[in-house]
Amino acid sequence: MGFSISGSAAIVFAGMFISFGIFYGATSNSFERVTDAQTDQTDVIVDEKNVAVEIVAYERIDSTDRLTILVNNTGARALAVDETDLFVDNEYFADAETAVNGDRDTTLWAPGEQLNVTVRVENPSRAKIVAEHGIGDTAIVSGDSLVVF
Repeated sequence: MGFSISGSAAIVFAGMFISFGIFYGATSNSFERVTDAQTDQTDVIVDEKNVAVEIVAYERIDSTDRLTILVNNTGARALAVDETDLFVDNEYFADAETAVNGDRDTTLWAPGEQLNVTVRVENPSRAKIVAEHGIGDTAIVSGDSLVVF
């Protein structure tokens, strides 16, 4: 009788030890994943706050149907030219000619630099430039003066 009580107590103790180890491992991993997700979310928010663009001018040449838009990177972070999109009258232009401060070969658009985007479009009335995180600027391009939203 003495061995059966001791043996069963040892089995119960071993079962509790194993179940605690499983429970601790599961809760530790879940807390670590939540903490990592919160850190990633904070990094994305800070990165988004550092992105800003501003349309400063445009030029329309009606004889060639060319529209050139000048956009300043007013944020605190460099942007990828390839990830910057142009919409004119709700039409997406994937084949726009781009240049950063006159350099057509660069793919990096640093803070304080100006992006020159040129497309062929007939009678444009509104243009929108969209950078990373959906940050953008919109302008009416149908008049003589620039109207930015």
